[in-house]
Amino acid sequence: MDDKITVNLSSIIQKEIDDGLIAGASLRVMQNNNTFFDHVYGVTDLETGNPITDNTIFRLHSMTKPITAVAVMILYERGQLDLLSPVSDYLEGFKNQKVHTSSGLVDVIRPVTIQDLLNMTSEIQYPDDTETGKLMGALYDEVCSAHHNGNPLSTLEFCNRMGQMPLAFQPGERWMYGASADVLGAVLEVVSGKKYSQFLKDEIFIPLDMKDTDFYVPEEKQSRFAQIYDYIADRKKLQLFTADFLALFDYMAPPAFESGGAGLVSTMKDYSNFALMLLNGGTYNGNRILGRKTVEYIATPQLDEEQLKAYNWDSQYGYNYGNYCRILVDTAKAASNGSLGEFGWDGYCGNYFFVDPTEKLVMIYMVQRCGGSGPDYIRKLRSIIYGAI
Repeated sequence: MDDKITVNLSSIIQKEIDDGLIAGASLRVMQNNNTFFDHVYGVTDLETGNPITDNTIFRLHSMTKPITAVAVMILYERGQLDLLSPVSDYLEGFKNQKVHTSSGLVDVIRPVTIQDLLNMTSEIQYPDDTETGKLMGALYDEVCSAHHNGNPLSTLEFCNRMGQMPLAFQPGERWMYGASADVLGAVLEVVSGKKYSQFLKDEIFIPLDMKDTDFYVPEEKQSRFAQIYDYIADRKKLQLFTADFLALFDYMAPPAFESGGAGLVSTMKDYSNFALMLLNGGTYNGNRILGRKTVEYIATPQLDEEQLKAYNWDSQYGYNYGNYCRILVDTAKAASNGSLGEFGWDGYCGNYFFVDPTEKLVMIYMVQRCGGSGPDYIRKLRSIIYGAI
């Protein structure tokens, strides 16, 4: 890689640290299965000054979701899961669902399907200020209270309760980001007969040599676990983020609820192995996780024109969506020098990755700041990387 490209990437990330916007970060870029940029910056903890290293453990938050999509497709390939089957075939709480309207609750026109869950068209939302979002927020508060009182809900118990919450829209009516991947974790438990963490370990983490990826950080690894920070704009400083977030807690012990949408922790090395598996058509280091055609399906745009109207985040300009991944469909609209068909996702704490099958290219960025640094920052990193090709 040209030294100038290295300088450009490093200067952008270091400026974030120097300006007090992040504590530290890690960036890796791979092409043709070779790493051509791999740098760490800053610290895991502002108080101790422990540096970010190659084996720092990060919260993935929503970068958990593509792993859940792969888990679903493993059972799909085995004929154990039909994507068009109703979720109620697996979870009792999803029977007889209702939709909230201005005139009251009405029956769903059709059941929520596995495919709806994968494409965020299930209308199962995260807590927010809407009427249905407030009900979901009350459920999350209940789950958090149960955890702190020593009576935590399991993945199955929590997700069955989600199914009893009224939907904001009819299934498939629009794209709505929410807890769909969590529900799939429960479905996978029912189909596989295993706890979700055990299924992931057996089918993905062990074959991909992802030794540090789990729903918690064991005691012997906790010194490598990065702190998460929130940037307080009016004080222009970072502070530790300690609030309960989507029923995720301190990661110090195995949780009762294993969040398929946000609960995993991982390292740069581990997630690199996962991304390379996707890049190489479902195979890594001789271990096949999925077939090539299935990986192609994961990276296939799924939203129709009506659903796309709600897929309007500024970080998703020029993208369609499916199977918990953004998929680049319009380089001009995205203002991107990337390739059509490039796909990936990101996370609440700023993590970001993409896989580009055309250029055989992978980018993984790891950081621990609530909300990240914004889409313009990521676009700058991407433009420099693609400019190096």
